[in-house]
Amino acid sequence: MALAKRTKKAESYFGQVVIGPPGSGKTTYCGKVYDFYKDKLNRKVEVINLDPANDNMNYTPKIDVMQLVTVEDVMRDLNLGPNGALMYCMEYLEENFDWLLNRLVQIKDCYLIFDMPGQVELYTHHGSIKNIFAKLEKLSYHLCAVHMVDSHYCSDPPKFISTLLLSLSTMMQIALPHINVLSKADLLKKNASKLDFGLDFYTDVLDLEYLLELLDDGPFTKKFKKLNAALVELIQDYSLVAFIPVDVKSEKSLLQLKSAIDKANGYIYGSGEERSIQALLSCAVGARTESERFDVDYM
Repeated sequence: MALAKRTKKAESYFGQVVIGPPGSGKTTYCGKVYDFYKDKLNRKVEVINLDPANDNMNYTPKIDVMQLVTVEDVMRDLNLGPNGALMYCMEYLEENFDWLLNRLVQIKDCYLIFDMPGQVELYTHHGSIKNIFAKLEKLSYHLCAVHMVDSHYCSDPPKFISTLLLSLSTMMQIALPHINVLSKADLLKKNASKLDFGLDFYTDVLDLEYLLELLDDGPFTKKFKKLNAALVELIQDYSLVAFIPVDVKSEKSLLQLKSAIDKANGYIYGSGEERSIQALLSCAVGARTESERFDVDYM
């Protein structure tokens, strides 16, 4: 009944799905963005926790999947390990989609931030999360996947190539408008001397032949030259992966990411929010362009 009612109204709802490996800063980001959107942009916003193992939230969720199922309970009751329990929880949420929808329909005129689990298998080949958001997409929820990875992977060529592969496979599997994010970008600035290339090489994913040279010379990866070449060719053939570096302590950084996400999912802000954005931009240094402000922040 609820499905038919929502479909008949054909209202549009917007939000972002925050995904990424454990330790990438998803929950911290969700809390910071919630405060930033609400206090600085005057945007009505709510956070929805869909991580059944999230016991360290820095926000109060409007909907909490842990009221439906928790990893701890599944591990105890079904004698599963943490990974198996988490996958079971997502399958259980998919089976009980109405539980989520009946709570979502009660949230009126709000931008939604979904805080998601960190197990990468859920986004590379497991189907439950993809299916959940595909159902929401059919119900006029316009969502953008914000895929966060730790920026320290840039300092290690093998880790960076694995990050590129993870990002690419996630984009193909989740099938939502997608923004890849390098989190903790303030650490990139502090450790810029440890990078083999300039920051734009990693954010724009420039000519990976240079990265291939480092892989072929690496103490471990040099044994796999044909595999290295095949991986680099695969990523370049798709030509889909690029990153936005984000420092959650910087309002300018959050504003830049917000603009990219809004463009990806088609969100158009109201007049009150527009005035708030203009006020924030007026605080930027002089009349610099977006790219020049970006250079000031990160380089």
